[in-house]
Parts: sequence; C-alpha cells; structure tokens
Amino acid sequence: MHLTRLHRLQAALTQVNLDCVAAIAGANLYYLTGLFFHPSERPVVGFFPASGDPVIVASILEETKITSHAAYPIHPFCYDDVSGPAAAFTQAALALASGATGGALRLGVEFGRMRVMELRWIEDAFAPATAEPAEPVFAKLRMTKDQAELAHMRQAAVIAERALAATLPAVRPGMTEHEVSAELVAQLARAGSDADLPFTPIVASGQNAALPHGKVTDRRLQRGDMLVVDWGATSQGYRSDLTRTFAIGPVEPELRKIYDVVRAANAAAKAATRPGVTCAGVDAAARRIIVEAGYGACFTHRVGHGIGLEGHEDPSVHGGNQLVLEAGMTFTIEPGIYLPGRGGVRIEDDVVVTATGCDSLTTYPREWHEIG
Repeated sequence: MHLTRLHRLQAALTQVNLDCVAAIAGANLYYLTGLFFHPSERPVVGFFPASGDPVIVASILEETKITSHAAYPIHPFCYDDVSGPAAAFTQAALALASGATGGALRLGVEFGRMRVMELRWIEDAFAPATAEPAEPVFAKLRMTKDQAELAHMRQAAVIAERALAATLPAVRPGMTEHEVSAELVAQLARAGSDADLPFTPIVASGQNAALPHGKVTDRRLQRGDMLVVDWGATSQGYRSDLTRTFAIGPVEPELRKIYDVVRAANAAAKAATRPGVTCAGVDAAARRIIVEAGYGACFTHRVGHGIGLEGHEDPSVHGGNQLVLEAGMTFTIEPGIYLPGRGGVRIEDDVVVTATGCDSLTTYPREWHEIG
C-alpha cells in the first residue's frame, strides 16, 4: 500500500516538474511511509525524489524505527544531540543531487506545516535548490481515500458515537462544560480511540453555544440551554469529527426552530454531494436552506472541511471552491446557525463521495433530543 503511494507521488512529481518533495514529522510522512514521529526540537524530514529511493534525516534515536518498521527501504541519515543535524542534511542532499533535472534542484516543501527550523536546515544543505509549495501534490494524493482508509474512518466514527452514547446518561443540569468534556474524553478512551484525539471535545452551552469555535468553560448547564457537543475519535491515525446539538429541557421556540432548519440544511448538503458537483455546490445547498429561513447572516462559516489523517485537510467545502468532487473524497458537512447571546445549533457528519452520491460515515441520530 505505502509503496503504491510512493509510486503515485513520484508520478505526480514528474507531472509538475519537481525533483523531490520534503515531508516533516506528521501526516504526509506517515501516509507515505507508515512511520509516525512526534514533532520536536530534533527535526525529522523525509525526502522523496521523483526517481530513485527516498531518504530521511532523523535523530539517531529513530534509526531502529526507520530500519525496522518503514513500509519499504528508506535510507536514514542520522545525527546525535552533540553533532546536530547539519551533516545529516548535507549527506541527504548529496545522495539526492543526482536526481535533479538540471540546474538547481526543484524541491517541494510543506509551506503550511514546515517550521522555519527545518526550512533553514534544508536551504543550507540543498543550496541553490529552489523551494516550492508541495501542498497541491500531497492534497491530490490524499483527498481520495482507499478502502483501508475508509475502514479506519468508519471505525473512528463508531468509536466516537459509542463514547457519546455512554456520556449522555451522565449529563444533567448543574454540570459544568468541563465536566461533560472530561467524561467524553474518558469514554472515548474506553471505546477504543487512539490516545491522539483529533481535538479536545468542545462542549458549549447556553450563550456559549452561539460561538462556532467555543472554548470549554466552567459554565454550568441550565434548563433552557442548547448544548453543542463537537467531538471525534482516532483509529489507526484516521479521524472522525461530529457535532450534535441537544436541549437541556424545554427551550424557547426560536431555538427549536433553528434546530429544524440546520437539520434540513445538513440533509440538503448530503443530497447534493456526488461526483461532478463542486465543493461550492455542496456549500450552496446547505446555505440556501438557511438563507431562505431568514438566518443567512447567522451561518458564518464554510459548510465543511476535508478529513482523514488530519482533522482538517483538503478539500475545503466553501462557496468559492470550484473543485469538482470525485468518488473517495471525504469531508465534513456541518451547517450551523448561531444567535449571539442566546444559543446555537450545529449538526456535523463525515461523508465519503460514492459513485452515485455520498455515504455518511457517521450515523448518530440527528432527531431533536432533550436532556433532563
């Protein structure tokens, strides 16, 4: 599987006239090699040439991992804490120099992820190489998921849903948002999530529910609140990301009304999702429902974002993105309405584009649910 990904990458590099790409510790390096490294003060950078074998610069502490667990042979250039990484980067550059198409090496780097530290080491070792953005290449590789990836994403959704189902019976008026979030984190672990959660669960109640990216606070849940729960799980490195909104007892009529509007917008976006439709078209399908209900100004974010090895990746599902959907693409659909000072509603699912439409990887009920 990983070797196939490497060959796809190399074919893509030839098409865009790049000699090599560099991937730091993180999702792209894991995707290509099956090796996971925590970003730290010790740089880890894999170099993948358009032809020939990849190499990796890493601390000597990682050498056994690389030689024993990489999905295919990848030559390590290692350094220790005393000598530092300069010589290892130079050795990697010399090993890759023969792959240049003539003149300076054209090297793709992760502009959106790479730290200045890694970039400086690379610039010094590979001079006079020209650094160019590698994100478009990686995005094209990773946007469409294979069946193994989808299986992990489905499992991440199952884990998340089990965890919420186990958490809700304990939720009651008087609990703080922090207490609910902590219980959900514990249930995610019990349900089998990887320790590396996509994010700390967001639990937002009352006026806090009107904040699309609310921060968990010590506010206590009160009757009449809307309660927005945004959470996810990780399975074999792949993420899920869901949001469900609940009522703490009876709520004012308008809050009940916007729940129905958001639920309809969520369904409309899923109905619009199929190959050949643009990301903008999916956003428009949800937004149209909310605008026609009179709440267009209260839907302040895009309808969704890509998901997979990262909680946020390509494609970005917003009104200006004319990217045409293809089978295998995965992203969230998460319309919301937010009434400042009063509350809000968001309903979020993870979907995969199929040959004829889309399949929701998340199945947790979307019906109105009162707690307490």
